[in-house]
Amino acid sequence: MAKISTRSFTDLLIHIGIIIALVTALFLAFFFVYLPYTTNHGQTITVPDVTRLSLDELQNILDDRNLRYEVSDCTFVAGAQPLTVIQQYPRANMKVKEGRKIYITITRRVAPMVPMPQLVSLTFRSAELNLRSMGLEVGDKDYVPDVAKNAVLRQLYNGKEIAVGTPVPKGAKIDLEIGDGLGNTMFDIPDVVGLQIDEAEAAIRGSNLKIGTKIPVDDPEKEVGTVVRQRPEARSGERIRVGETMDLWVVGPVDPDR
Repeated sequence: MAKISTRSFTDLLIHIGIIIALVTALFLAFFFVYLPYTTNHGQTITVPDVTRLSLDELQNILDDRNLRYEVSDCTFVAGAQPLTVIQQYPRANMKVKEGRKIYITITRRVAPMVPMPQLVSLTFRSAELNLRSMGLEVGDKDYVPDVAKNAVLRQLYNGKEIAVGTPVPKGAKIDLEIGDGLGNTMFDIPDVVGLQIDEAEAAIRGSNLKIGTKIPVDDPEKEVGTVVRQRPEARSGERIRVGETMDLWVVGPVDPDR
């Protein structure tokens, strides 16, 4: 085997130069040849906009671009098609490498249940904000005569009054009965004493008044269901405002929620 002479200082410098040249060549080859080849350096893909697509449509589009996806979150959106994309990262039109994973948020198929908030006595604006904070919506608004203008008088779901804390599906529409501020109208107090409870309630509601407490009493001389007393009483000269409440004393058992 031939040996390279290192007897002189010049020979030593030549050998050091050769070593440095080899190291430099290997360094340049690694970073500018090997790495670009193994990492597809310079080969980028524009991320498509996949929002509002179904999972099947999403899969087809990403497969065509050699991209992947992963569901990072699942949330319910009222009115949105279930199992569709509503958010993505990286965002549309960003540049990524082949095989990059796109993280998506999709809509849930079934709405979660939330507790019904207390809206009665709140202003309409406050009630609306409360509903939105719970993921619920305002449904029909029914304005009725009442001195409490723009105050919520009743809260209803599917046509029936709903109690606080009752579970309802997120996105549900809650109907509201709201005072219109017209309760300042004054008129004579209707006299319902002696009427059957059904007739008395019809007369009270027909006068734009509310039925308050129904109190059962014993009176063997009166037919069951007969109103024997009312408050306020129908005295001469006494007047009542639209939207006010009348309490009734009724013979026999009564249904307070009827």
